Amino acid sequence: MVSGAFKDGAEILAGGHLVPAHPTLETLARTWGRLRFFDYFLNSLLVTGLTVFGVLAVYSLASYAFAVLDFPGRRLLLWFFVALLFVPGITVLLPVVILEDKLGLLGTHVGLVLPFVNGTAPLAVLLLTNAFRTVPKEMRDAARVDGAGEPRIFWRVYLPLARPTLITVGVLTAVPTWNEYVLTRVSLNEESRYTLPLALESLANGTVTHYNEIMAGSLIIVVPVILLFAALQRYFVTGLTGAVKE
Repeated sequence: MVSGAFKDGAEILAGGHLVPAHPTLETLARTWGRLRFFDYFLNSLLVTGLTVFGVLAVYSLASYAFAVLDFPGRRLLLWFFVALLFVPGITVLLPVVILEDKLGLLGTHVGLVLPFVNGTAPLAVLLLTNAFRTVPKEMRDAARVDGAGEPRIFWRVYLPLARPTLITVGVLTAVPTWNEYVLTRVSLNEESRYTLPLALESLANGTVTHYNEIMAGSLIIVVPVILLFAALQRYFVTGLTGAVKE
């Protein structure tokens, strides 16, 4: 992909070496203009940001309940969430689209965010529940002695200690949401609401496919994800290790 982004049309069709013989920035510059990066970047950022916020807000609370609170059916319900990890997302595509159409959400960004939040439930609950279980019970008891209720214990004790896992879940949510194509392609019909993967598709819709421009567009789209992971990798590794060690 990187090699193709720096080749001209003739060289990429000719094949040859991985390293471009005559590297050029013209392909990237031309693709940047055709891709209208900033227009679609804001759409992708909105959908990804809302999805990550929804996942962390909803499933941190659910995981706290699974890890700390005692209620009937807790173990069975937790195993139900874990079992959903084995359900391929494509199998629920048609029901999701039909439901969104009936609710009037088809073609909107909200219609993307809600399924994304729902689809991340199994992994988020599994990681966060295990992370909250590693918090010593004595810390919760000490907070209760000091007069703290469940909301305060959750906010002041458990969330700070689970920060690496929260970041891990955020990254694992952001990357597939940023790259999602299938549901986005089915749901969105107005170009002004397109996300970056749909903008990339438009580069291949002409009479002639310029593969060097497709590679350049792919490189431009993946750079924000690489930068995100590079900035958060130490939290990511710590959170993932701590969440699955049990």
